[in-house]
Amino acid sequence: MSAREEALAILLTPDPAAKAKAARALYERLGGDAVQRGAQEEATPRQDAAPAGLSAAACAVALALSPEQEAAMPGRPARPALVPAKQVPSRSPFTLEGRAALLHAICHIEFNAINLALDACWRFAGMPAAFYLDWLRVASEEALHFGLLRTHLQSLGYDYGDFDAHDGLWSMCEKTRDDILARMALVPRTLEARGLDATPLIQDKLTRAGDLEAVRILDIILRDEVGHVAIGNRWFHALCRERGLDAVALYPELVRRYEAPRLRPPFNEAARKAAGFTEDELAFLLGVD
Repeated sequence: MSAREEALAILLTPDPAAKAKAARALYERLGGDAVQRGAQEEATPRQDAAPAGLSAAACAVALALSPEQEAAMPGRPARPALVPAKQVPSRSPFTLEGRAALLHAICHIEFNAINLALDACWRFAGMPAAFYLDWLRVASEEALHFGLLRTHLQSLGYDYGDFDAHDGLWSMCEKTRDDILARMALVPRTLEARGLDATPLIQDKLTRAGDLEAVRILDIILRDEVGHVAIGNRWFHALCRERGLDAVALYPELVRRYEAPRLRPPFNEAARKAAGFTEDELAFLLGVD
């Protein structure tokens, strides 16, 4: 199988631990950090260098799903139960159960983020090898985050699946399945970028609750998520340049077209700038004319 075919197979894997392990192994086999750094330099949609497993032919092929694969998309366990977002109760992090519920919610986000990255890798044909390596790197790092959070959750006497969760991230993935530009705009640099804003606030609560191990894990996640959002920004802007589109003007149009949430402050402006948001983009978020 090509790397993109392997990404699809991992995406369809329902067991969380097996999915995370396979995502990390696939990226490591394709070169890991050293190859990734080289592939990312000055990445544009016309870059064509490809490591083993990401030949130009494999990148160009549109992969078709069987009806059985469609029905199994994405692979996930029977638990947690998925309910509307408004039905997921809010709990205080200052009780053990409430803290576990909060960490479970973040763990669920990281599990979904593995699926989102794998989906970007297999779904969109004809992109340069750097694009696929970027998203395999994201899948690998999201798998690491999931494992760290799940292990900590287990140390508290709980496990992934013990609380209800919602499916908002994957819903946007489905909406943008036929539009790579919308996917880059609305998944990594909109929904996932909310984590840049929310994480310091969550860390403050966890610090006051005395869970310094959770705070340490979120430090790792925040560091890596800056890079993940930067990948979304880089490819969104690269695609806009290739198509002669104004990225700043296009973004609110995509938000309206795909009914994405309009983000509200406070924003982690330092993290967003580090992730490649321009001053004009930050001004739009802040509602500044």
